Amino acid sequence: MIKSAYLHIPFCEQICHYCDFNKVFLKGQPVEEYLKTLEREMQLTLRKYPTNHLDTIFVGGGTPTSLNEQQLEQLCDSILRNLPRSESLEFTFEANPGDLSAQKLQILKEAGVNRISLGVQTFNDELLQKIGRIHRAKDVYQTIEKAKQVGFENISIDLIFSLPTQTSQDFKDSLTAAFSLDLPHYSAYSLIIEPKTVFYNLMKKGKLLTPGEDTEAQMYEMLMEEMEKHGYHQYEISNFSKKGYESKHNLTYWNNENYFGFGAGAHSYLGEVRRSNIGPIKKYMDTLLNSQLPVFETHKVSTGEQMEEEMFLGLRKAKGVSIQHFMEKFDRDPRVLFKKELADLVEKQWIKVTEDEIYLTNKGRLLGNEVFQSFLGVVLN
Repeated sequence: MIKSAYLHIPFCEQICHYCDFNKVFLKGQPVEEYLKTLEREMQLTLRKYPTNHLDTIFVGGGTPTSLNEQQLEQLCDSILRNLPRSESLEFTFEANPGDLSAQKLQILKEAGVNRISLGVQTFNDELLQKIGRIHRAKDVYQTIEKAKQVGFENISIDLIFSLPTQTSQDFKDSLTAAFSLDLPHYSAYSLIIEPKTVFYNLMKKGKLLTPGEDTEAQMYEMLMEEMEKHGYHQYEISNFSKKGYESKHNLTYWNNENYFGFGAGAHSYLGEVRRSNIGPIKKYMDTLLNSQLPVFETHKVSTGEQMEEEMFLGLRKAKGVSIQHFMEKFDRDPRVLFKKELADLVEKQWIKVTEDEIYLTNKGRLLGNEVFQSFLGVVLN
């Protein structure tokens, strides 16, 4: 049974210099029509893959809260009409600081949204400008204050480190500002420069000054130390929370479980099939207007690939991969299946293998991608 759904809203008021998600400028876009076809996709998909209830719904983008109040209400109404929800539902909306009026927050609250994820990135106004963000640090404080007044408690913020010209001290200052808010959840990611972004083009021309790998590693070590010092549990490579506030939705991905993906360019994992939706908005909408699902690409995940994914996704979690769960799921012992790879990683002190868990060491967390690649292409089907 599929228990999670992601909805993609591809509209933004500003395109950030590092962002490679499927998104377009909001101005002049057919937003209401897009929301109608998004509802159509939910209906067609749930006919094909019925589910009793969802435990998590995550609305991301783009910037879902760049929609105006009427559009936001339209979106929330269509979710409530079409997606079956459990009583313990975690219902998250991504937002940008400064986007959330009291009225928008009220609409979200009345629709049952109970978690807000804010894209803060840094508290340094100069850096915010450099990376193409339109909010400033003061907007973060104001937005969180408004959200709390409306009754939101479960608020998370995203930070990015290793930004162009960013120093370790600057990142530490951002962490200090973040802790002053006393929120239940924080995510922090190192900057990845993706093709087709402003930063990628600048890098190719030699015009992008990033802190470098050593400074990035220092920032990550500082992040882990500061989070622990302030009472936040690192439950995944980039995610930290107070007890009971882990993101249930994101754990769906790291636990390698099935999920719906609705919207232009969204990804799903249904049964043993990973699939992606058509990205261009007009083509996505036209397909649904013809009562067809807007599937762009499908990939049947072989058992071997599933076992590899179980390892490298599971290792993102602090508690790592449960050997017992792996054996129940695949009827194979990962210690036998990946014997050579595990021995090599243990020798390098990047992972630990206990009676029931395989997990990253602190040293391994710094080299996560190298660890994950060890499991690719190992199992022959």
